[in-house]
Amino acid sequence: MEENNVINDAIEMLKMLISTPSLSREEKVAADMMEEMIIKMGFLPKRKGNNIWVLPDNFDRNKPTVLLNSHIDTVKPSANWNTDPFTPSVTNNKITGLGSNDAGASVVSQLAAFRLLNKGKQPYNLIYSATAEEEVSGINGVSSILADLPEITLGIVGEPTQMKIAIAEKGLLVIDGSVKGKSGHAARNEGINAIIEAIPVIEWFRDYKFEKISQLLGPVKMTVTGINSGSQHNVIPDICQFMVDIRVNDCYTNEEIIAIIKREINCLIVPRSVRLNSSSISESHPIVIRGKQLGYETFGSPTTSDQAVMPFHTIKFGPGDSARSHTANEFIYIEEIKKGIEGYYNLLNGLQNIR
Repeated sequence: MEENNVINDAIEMLKMLISTPSLSREEKVAADMMEEMIIKMGFLPKRKGNNIWVLPDNFDRNKPTVLLNSHIDTVKPSANWNTDPFTPSVTNNKITGLGSNDAGASVVSQLAAFRLLNKGKQPYNLIYSATAEEEVSGINGVSSILADLPEITLGIVGEPTQMKIAIAEKGLLVIDGSVKGKSGHAARNEGINAIIEAIPVIEWFRDYKFEKISQLLGPVKMTVTGINSGSQHNVIPDICQFMVDIRVNDCYTNEEIIAIIKREINCLIVPRSVRLNSSSISESHPIVIRGKQLGYETFGSPTTSDQAVMPFHTIKFGPGDSARSHTANEFIYIEEIKKGIEGYYNLLNGLQNIR
């Protein structure tokens, strides 16, 4: 049966991905493997850097275009693995290995669904892509190929969501701040201690509440996650530096958040990037309606993915559980891969009125 062959191919490809170290910015060998496997399946993939994509056999520019996308890169394995993270282990109907859950299962499930959907005529064009640098929000990942793709109408980002559909996702803003003081000798009453001056600033980030609260994503969340000041015990520090992790809801752009912070506090604030914005899609969108009809739950996701750099409607959806991501002994159940393939296929097969 063709469907069984596609499922078996997906499982074997996942094992090969696990066996091929693919840390962020080091994905070349895994991309080579993906490219070779896709060619063996009868497609002619395109490639840029460590990103691979495939267009349908009969691309029609008069149709809307859907992008299936997931990432082949992984985080570095922790020291707490019980087995070799790069050797896939299959026991009790589950596959253990680095990247099995995040996001290898989505990568292979989407490709399997692409193969099945490509056999029939769809009212849209379907593009498949397996891309790099998602775990580090790198500029050489999916954002680097968007200009090379046809205009995309809808994106489906493969991540471990327990087969729930994320219809909103928080953006990520990381800022570096600094508060200045004046150096002096700690034994004498001189200088201005930058640490003491920074305390009310740190407290502001802890206590400030942004006015707009998202129905799906809740409030904007700010967390001071690092602080650095002082070099010697007897010297009053003249600068206190800190970093803040900000999870932005879909009521604000990152630029708006920066403007509010600069208006409210008097210290140097420098964003590392403003490119990872929040996203959301209407519950009246055909892909969301189809998902609900199929029994899939919808939710707002607090974590950031490649959705953040996609300037078109997107959902996040895939097999696995984000609670397993970035953990020792990461795994995916084989049944989850099967349900992933089925989910992508059923969500897209014959989908009409994409906009």
